[in-house]
Amino acid sequence: MALDERDALEVLTDIRRSIDNIDAALIHLLAERFKFTQQVGRLKAASGMPASDSAREKVQIARLRALAEESHLDPAFAEKFLNFIVAEVIHHHEEIASGEPAPGAAGASGSAAPGAGGPNAAS
Repeated sequence: MALDERDALEVLTDIRRSIDNIDAALIHLLAERFKFTQQVGRLKAASGMPASDSAREKVQIARLRALAEESHLDPAFAEKFLNFIVAEVIHHHEEIASGEPAPGAAGASGSAAPGAGGPNAAS
């Protein structure tokens, strides 16, 4: 049985409300993740470690691709998403190491270019 336009719009509004809630949760989760990666960046800078760790990046990509497959999510999409996050984390780590304020800190701005760095910044 087909829905009339009014009923379809009600269903669409409910679905979009759920999507909006998930988007909000993703932003909060990313904020929490970046709090931890900032700690990693400070630790790496203090101990002279490089911002990127290609071995960890490879492990994280494999792990998250497998999780994506289990969740019926395109693994290539999951990898691209992780690479974007990792590039930003590496950018933050480099800023920390150079003494620049990290994004999110008072007066900080800017972000890494997509595709810069590798997936390590899985941290």
